[in-house]
Amino acid sequence: MRILIAVFVIVLTLGVTIGLIYVGINTDYTPSGTQSFYAGDQVSSDFEIPEQYPKSLEGLLLTTHTHIIAFAIIFLIMGGLLFFTNILHKKWKLFFMIEPLISTLITFGSFFAIRYIHPNFVYFTMVSGVLMYVSFYVMAVIIFRESISLQN
Repeated sequence: MRILIAVFVIVLTLGVTIGLIYVGINTDYTPSGTQSFYAGDQVSSDFEIPEQYPKSLEGLLLTTHTHIIAFAIIFLIMGGLLFFTNILHKKWKLFFMIEPLISTLITFGSFFAIRYIHPNFVYFTMVSGVLMYVSFYVMAVIIFRESISLQN
């Protein structure tokens, strides 16, 4: 069973990392790139054509719907596996089990705020996204490490 968990964590980490690379391709991992991707480019004249158009409500709903469901499942599984590890203190385990779920809601919910309220909501997106991905990688390393250890 432990080898299955180790391989699962490797495959899941690969999938999450590919998604993170996709984010970088679309946003350059910058506030301005993220603002442009969701709210569109600012145009200063009638003859200027924006490179990015604002995301439609339908596009935002599709993105957030699929990602919130997928990340909830990912973090449910990873949190469940983390629960059975021995490295972290209970308080840290609880943090890493709950925090990425909250960050998922903030990250994907803030896309709407960037698009419809103010572009500076991008900072919520970026901070919560960093927390979400750091939490994932910390959990992945701990779970993988314990699944391949020779103890127990």
